[in-house]
Amino acid sequence: MLNIVLFGPPGAGKGTQSQKLIEKYGLIHLSTGDLLRSEISGGTELGLKAKGLMDAGLLVPDEVVIGMIESKIADNRDAAGFIFDGFPRTVPQAEALDVLLSKYDQSISCMIALQVSEEELVKRLLLRGQTSGRPDDADETLIQKRVQEYNTKTAPVANYYAQQNKFFSVDGIGEIDEIFAKSCEIIGACQLTLNNK
Repeated sequence: MLNIVLFGPPGAGKGTQSQKLIEKYGLIHLSTGDLLRSEISGGTELGLKAKGLMDAGLLVPDEVVIGMIESKIADNRDAAGFIFDGFPRTVPQAEALDVLLSKYDQSISCMIALQVSEEELVKRLLLRGQTSGRPDDADETLIQKRVQEYNTKTAPVANYYAQQNKFFSVDGIGEIDEIFAKSCEIIGACQLTLNNK
């Protein structure tokens, strides 16, 4: 099974690349935002718990998010693999994900990090803000705050996977297909390593 963590700051192109990777490898997309929305709209126990917290302006705790991920994995035991988008965001989440996957005799195959300069991210997000209708993409101060938050909290996750020799960096600036081709090369190398274990 191929399990990929797709990593990068807001505006790095994760959405575009994850779509292409899903199509090529037949992976299931695990976006924590999508999971939360579907659990809430489905009125599940986890969804109701998450909604209560979100309505109170609180963050959804890791165990609730991990619970949602587990139910998705359990429902898709025959999948070719998963692509984790927007998760894990912290080292404790990465550790919890490893524990969860090991229950299913699985592990993360590799982390692909899209590297984009802060200047380019701001430019992309402001451009996206003109068409997406998302207020957080239209305000440069908010954008810089999000990028800073990513750098502070999420960058240590890259070190966590680097220590497991699973961290790979891809230049996120350039043609979409070029970036995709580089990601596929990394995945090919990871698959070889997994097959030789």
